[in-house]
Amino acid sequence: MAAASPELSNGTTSSSGSQQNNKTAARNNPYYPTPTETILLAAYPVLLVFGTLFSLLNPNVRSSPYDFISQSHVQNSGAVPSYFARKDNLFNVLFVKRAWFWITVSFFAFVFTHPSYRSTERKLRATVRWGLVTLWWIFVTQWFFGPAIVDRGFRVTGGKCAVAQAKVNEQVKADSIPGPVGADVDVAGFKEFVTAAACKAAGGRWTGGHDISGHVFLLVLGSAFLVQEVGWVVARHYWRRNVRNVDERTVVMHDGAVKSAGTDLAADKRWDDYSPEMDEEREVREVAVAGGGLWDALGHGGKAILGVVGLSAWMLLMTAIYFHTWFEKLTGLLVALMGLYFTYIVPRFVPALRGIVGLPGL
Repeated sequence: MAAASPELSNGTTSSSGSQQNNKTAARNNPYYPTPTETILLAAYPVLLVFGTLFSLLNPNVRSSPYDFISQSHVQNSGAVPSYFARKDNLFNVLFVKRAWFWITVSFFAFVFTHPSYRSTERKLRATVRWGLVTLWWIFVTQWFFGPAIVDRGFRVTGGKCAVAQAKVNEQVKADSIPGPVGADVDVAGFKEFVTAAACKAAGGRWTGGHDISGHVFLLVLGSAFLVQEVGWVVARHYWRRNVRNVDERTVVMHDGAVKSAGTDLAADKRWDDYSPEMDEEREVREVAVAGGGLWDALGHGGKAILGVVGLSAWMLLMTAIYFHTWFEKLTGLLVALMGLYFTYIVPRFVPALRGIVGLPGL
């Protein structure tokens, strides 16, 4: 039998916790991020605005030649304003270009080592959330039933691949694409191929159109995903004495009632995501953190995630300073937030989806 709840050992705690729970439910709307989430998410536009202003005011950056087609400063050692303005800098090559690998490794290291994930069901739901975010990354940057969303958006806004016709013909021959030699790049079946893969290989360059910043999208999506997964877990893991005072999130129940996601699950078996394992798990977590601090509550996986998030924030700032226009950075941010909203906010007011993906820390 699970140990007595802290609320039962203190006559006033249950009452104060209930009052706090009611205030939280009344204050926070399940359709929007919580105040804490809003503050954390605000860091992204702040970084982007700061970086953009820095690029406009810094004399070295302002005087460096900028190529609006490649969305970067001219890539030669004499003109580039900073090491981080070079596309071949090690942080870009080894981290940003492989960012989803580092995000995935650190995430699963956390899931499979942190004591809050003793439950197999929790591991599965966390994996589903990772799958949703990964699918959004694939749709936006890799493939969306053909060209990726960024490529489709570029084409819809008037973009094209400017390339010498002779090189296009060579590409057509090499890839056995139907169409006569000398055909225009807009022949049926070839336009999307060039957009998705062959433009750069054929020596072409993007011209016209709106190019969503893939770096901003990737760095925001990946780091915010990790912060969501670690933040709620560690908060509930560390401040375990009164769950109701920790969780700001509210959820919509099957009957339409709005309740705090921090409701004591052991006492309220009606909550959609309750399982008997949670009674035992709560006791285990209280004991586990009794002698440790917040740093210990992170665990090894959480500390690895901190490193990935910190480096992501730094590279996001470098992107804001040295690459893309402000509008391209803005759309990269907005597209990332769309995926985050569906994964972490929508389940709070759609019980059926919440039953599949769960909520971090619960």
